[in-house]
Amino acid sequence: MGKCYNTIVVDAPIYEVWAALRNFHEFPWAKGVVEEVEPIGPLKADQVGAQRLINGVFHETLLTLNDQDYVVEYSVDEGPGPVAKGKVENYIGRVRLRPITADNATFVEWAATYDSPNDVAVGEYCDPIYVGLLNAMRDYFK
Repeated sequence: MGKCYNTIVVDAPIYEVWAALRNFHEFPWAKGVVEEVEPIGPLKADQVGAQRLINGVFHETLLTLNDQDYVVEYSVDEGPGPVAKGKVENYIGRVRLRPITADNATFVEWAATYDSPNDVAVGEYCDPIYVGLLNAMRDYFK
């Protein structure tokens, strides 16, 4: 099983970061990384099963939206390159927030697990995307 794991500290209270993150159909905080999000199907952005198409290539489904634990989980159902259907299976992304009470900041953890005959290629492809998303989130709250 392959894994990606990236973290960052965002200088904003957890409730502000969560408010921006929990909408599965919008990425106001990810300018320069996410150019377009197209909702797919009738489900709203906060309903498990909601689907989206990111930048015209990543088709994802919302699996978990937990307001109490500040967790979003999603599957990547189709994507480009090493995350294309048939090259990777069981791709589950997870974003989890934790409060840093001393500074009223937020620890953001973005992880993924997947099955692929080439775990290294998937990680080398996805890790820079997650780093870009985390940096965009940090910059959005500056």
